[in-house]
Amino acid sequence: MAGIIGKKIGMTSVFSVEGRNIPCTVIEAGPCIVTQVKTAETDGYHALQLAFDEKRERSANKAEFGHFKKAGTTPKRKVVEFKDTFRERFDLGDTITVSIFSENDYVDVEGVSKGKGFQGVVRRHGFGGVGGTTHGQHNRNRAPGSLGASSWPSKVMKGLRMAGQMGGDKMTIENLLVIKVIPEQNILVLKGSVPGAKGSYISIRKQWN
Repeated sequence: MAGIIGKKIGMTSVFSVEGRNIPCTVIEAGPCIVTQVKTAETDGYHALQLAFDEKRERSANKAEFGHFKKAGTTPKRKVVEFKDTFRERFDLGDTITVSIFSENDYVDVEGVSKGKGFQGVVRRHGFGGVGGTTHGQHNRNRAPGSLGASSWPSKVMKGLRMAGQMGGDKMTIENLLVIKVIPEQNILVLKGSVPGAKGSYISIRKQWN
């Protein structure tokens, strides 16, 4: 499965030939440097480690300097491993660009969703609240209500939907259509939305037919 690392720029929309307005996500995809080649003989599986986005040298430690020096490149901010093999052969230090994608390809995009902080059950799980404000209820409109049984099991069961941390989860959106590829500017335009805020890193994996 071929892939590349990208950075979310934002969202826009384009018009199809039928005149429909299609919401799209614009991504800065690559160029990425191959910083490690893993094989079945040395590591037990096949994979390529890619690095993306320049990093200030004073922010890198000696271990990072040595690792990137083997690939003949400068320190990078984001490193992602892509398992399985690419259809083309890549060696240490090679550059992978957005040209590996074509229009009408389908891709899977992995990223970290926006963090929403600590949220209640109404926003986090879509609860409707306790209900009306009659019968002596006070400030209970967005409360979760009863949490479980009484004498048995005498505890709150694991996995119960309650208030808690929302967002900031690793997510994968599958089967996104590639609307446009602009190799000169390393731009990839995908149909629909992808996880993460503007400027966040994402991994884009190409689906082979």
